[in-house]
Amino acid sequence: MIIKPKVRGFICTTAHPVGCREHVREQIEYVKANKPAGSGPKNVLVIGCSNGYGLASRIAAAFGYGANTLGVMFEKEPTEKRTASAGWYNTKAFESFAHEAGVYARSFNVDAFSNEAKAAVIEAAKSELGPIDLVIYSLGSPRRTDPNTGITHSSSLKAIGEPVTRKNLNTDTRQVGEFTLEPANDEEIANTIKVMGGEDWELWMEALVEAGVLADGVKTTAFSYIGKELTWPIYGGATIGRAKQDVDRACKVIAQRLKPLNGSAHVSVLKAVVTQSSSAIPVMPLYLSILIKVMKEQGTNEGCIEQVNGLFNNELYADSALTLDEEGRIRMDLNELKPEVQDQVAAIWEEVDSDNLDEKADFAAYQEEFFRLFGFGYSNVDYDQDVDPIV
Repeated sequence: MIIKPKVRGFICTTAHPVGCREHVREQIEYVKANKPAGSGPKNVLVIGCSNGYGLASRIAAAFGYGANTLGVMFEKEPTEKRTASAGWYNTKAFESFAHEAGVYARSFNVDAFSNEAKAAVIEAAKSELGPIDLVIYSLGSPRRTDPNTGITHSSSLKAIGEPVTRKNLNTDTRQVGEFTLEPANDEEIANTIKVMGGEDWELWMEALVEAGVLADGVKTTAFSYIGKELTWPIYGGATIGRAKQDVDRACKVIAQRLKPLNGSAHVSVLKAVVTQSSSAIPVMPLYLSILIKVMKEQGTNEGCIEQVNGLFNNELYADSALTLDEEGRIRMDLNELKPEVQDQVAAIWEEVDSDNLDEKADFAAYQEEFFRLFGFGYSNVDYDQDVDPIV
């Protein structure tokens, strides 16, 4: 079939297998060109491995350090009439490149929140992989079924306390208007923590410890975002922020659990980037369009692979001390938070409107990065060519 992008709201409902392969290849080439000086992980588990920071982690581990990887994802498979989700194609491409390089890679397309996912990974670790020395937790999901109760919880993107009104960009119409985040009730806050908080990370690490499949000195990290004044009311200070606080709580519990293994657990705070998750959050598309422009001008803009490769090479597997904040989180977002960046972003934020969007922000760059998530917009891919959606 001829595959073109079909956008509905903040999601692209099609994905291009050849373009997604190029998306993965570019990241592999970046990692190969920025290889670490020292040694790193040997057997890596990435929970949420198919897009964004999770995919970048798998690529950095495999092609930076030659690590074997197990990946857990929940992606839509292709049919003869319908494309797969981008994450499916990304993972197939990654596995293909890994196997070509002689690197072990196995993926499980299963609900990562389930007991079955944990059992499948443990079995693979015992029979094929060996002791896991790095666990990356990078799950993004709007709902979660508790494996112990069978109850499905749905997260809410809502304010806490009072309604919050912010500038917002409608990416379909290119209109800058306002968006109001209504306050959540206690049940909505609790459900968001249940879905996006640290409980599942805890359950994964507990299952892996109990099964005896973790290496001595194992490291684990979960990814987070905090932001500053512009994004704080809809992120850090909202229901998502409460969930992220619970990830911080879980991290401390996991760190204690890993002490007998001389292991460590950290939350890694990464910069704002264009991902399928961030594009779904109001305010973020406009913020990112401005941020990309400012950080490009200052020569400090980074995407997922640059951030994660830096996390591995300069923090997790560097000889120097970790760059930690007062909560013990690894901070990879410091360039975004610099006053010279945030002040300029804030000034543009006040001025930007529908008429001057392209002048004040870099919406074109935001759109380019968005479409590349789904395999579109690569100059070396022929999008008029008939391709088989089944890979």
